[in-house]
Amino acid sequence: PIKVDVRIITATNKDIEKELAKGNFREELYYRLRVVTIELPALRDRKSDIPELSQFFLKKYNREFGKRIQGIDSTAINALGEYSWPGNIRQFESVIERAVIMCDTETITLRDIKSELRYSESACSFDFDLPDGGINFEELEKDLLKKSMARANGVVAKAAKLLGMSYKTFWYRWEKLNIDGSVSKSEKQEQQLKPF
Repeated sequence: PIKVDVRIITATNKDIEKELAKGNFREELYYRLRVVTIELPALRDRKSDIPELSQFFLKKYNREFGKRIQGIDSTAINALGEYSWPGNIRQFESVIERAVIMCDTETITLRDIKSELRYSESACSFDFDLPDGGINFEELEKDLLKKSMARANGVVAKAAKLLGMSYKTFWYRWEKLNIDGSVSKSEKQEQQLKPF
């Protein structure tokens, strides 16, 4: 037999103790894994991390997309800090990624992120309880995009307006999430002709 020395690092967005009580997680495995536990609060509870996280993701997506964006201005950073981030860090990363793609200057401004955050203004008009285990933001986003597209009869411009997004932002999210659904024929042809 070959001896190996390994350390296993695991993460979850579920309340494991509740899952144990329900019988959805093996107790023996839980105690083998739970040697050192680090609780990482949701982004909305550690907003002081936002400037540093912004720089981290800015550098990451500058490299990925070959961009040379120097920074994010203070107004945009303040707006990011005021947002509630229901989709936690994945949603935050997605907003910075999109801003890097769409930004055509050396600095990301409020203009580059406003359409992504505008959702929160309309969202606050209805009551939404975040489950203890969090949410799958990607699935929530897919569902919102599909529902707005259905309401708009497959017309992207109308669907985007329903969600307070620009046409380009909506189409970018739709393509990125690889959603199958009804898009009007003329919209598809237009997108095939128009490079992003």
